[in-house]
Amino acid sequence: MPDPVRDRWRAAMRLALDQAELAVRGGDVPVGAVVLSADGTTVLGVGHNEREATGDPTAHAEVLAIRRAAAEVGEWRLAGCTLVVTLEPCTMCAGALVQSRVDRVVYGARDEKAGAAGSLWDVVRDRRLNHRPEVIEGVLAADCARILTEFFRDR
Repeated sequence: MPDPVRDRWRAAMRLALDQAELAVRGGDVPVGAVVLSADGTTVLGVGHNEREATGDPTAHAEVLAIRRAAAEVGEWRLAGCTLVVTLEPCTMCAGALVQSRVDRVVYGARDEKAGAAGSLWDVVRDRRLNHRPEVIEGVLAADCARILTEFFRDR
């Protein structure tokens, strides 16, 4: 059955899944992210987890994609942009989303242990903050969960 809210983001989520595969090759948890322009068609930045490769605890897919998108547009404000990520953002990444002023976060799999976009916490929609991105969850959720399950099963 068609889902117009989620179907719009499927192609971008497939790009994020491609990024997640790169994380696996680097020995890291398979999370991938893509930042799209305001029109939703231009990729401004991509990222995958690189903590193991770089030894940087902040090298989460979302943070790297946001940094690269900000460099591409030439400023830190990513107003109008959408971040598409395979796993619900953690508190650090949720904070980065709020601080970068992205309009929307789209994620695949929920993270019941560390999610900060509705599962464990809801940092991105906290009414006390000055910016609250729209949240769309569950885009290609089964595919996003599968790559994580396989990664941890093989460990």
